Amino acid sequence: MTRTEVNRKAVVLGVGPERGLGGALCRRFAEEGHHVFVSGRTAGKLDSVASGIVRRGGSATPVVCDATREDQVVGLFDRILETGQGELDLAVYNVGNSTPGRIREMSASRFEEAWRRLCFGGFLFGRECTRRMLPAGGTLIFTGASASLRGRSGFGAFNSGKSALRVLAQAMAKEYGPEGLHVGHVIVDGGIAGDRQFDRLDGEPDDETLRRLVSLEALADSYWHLHGQKPSGWTFEMDMRTALENW
Repeated sequence: MTRTEVNRKAVVLGVGPERGLGGALCRRFAEEGHHVFVSGRTAGKLDSVASGIVRRGGSATPVVCDATREDQVVGLFDRILETGQGELDLAVYNVGNSTPGRIREMSASRFEEAWRRLCFGGFLFGRECTRRMLPAGGTLIFTGASASLRGRSGFGAFNSGKSALRVLAQAMAKEYGPEGLHVGHVIVDGGIAGDRQFDRLDGEPDDETLRRLVSLEALADSYWHLHGQKPSGWTFEMDMRTALENW
């Protein structure tokens, strides 16, 4: 990456390890000339992703933010508007790990917490995007999963939160598309070739394992593709999986 003048801003909320989807999106957006706000709950991980972008010649600001806290989400967008040059034109809500558990044994608080991370946080993030990005417009993308479309035994809380987020995204696409905000939803159907999957393995993954995991680079390419679409041909939903995924 070579250092270039930055006159656009992007934000990714839900950034974890460098080898993760949030980190990959931040790097790709920075390579395309955006000042990227790298946001999530763990300061050390955010600093690592942001400093890596800066070392490569990009521009990034880490911002700690809990997606379920309204004051912190509002503060994140205040920080974005106050920092750097140019308009915010790209935002991604990437929050939410899988939440396993059988319904019968699950506490109410655990179910509610899954919903707060997966859906309520998406509402807060999406609402602030509409307030800050309109009328100039831009792109707002929500990260989904196979759970967005179907229930799975042992994952009732995760299924419920992700499917609710999908419907919220669809409602926002219909509500704000005519005003110039492109809202998209990306379903990641399968494991991602990042640290969360690799940490379950004994050592680095072999070639066969990698063939069964969705590539971070391919995902970043697709998110960027959505951002580049013209209003005469916007995609709302894109689902991505490997050629080996049974679907």
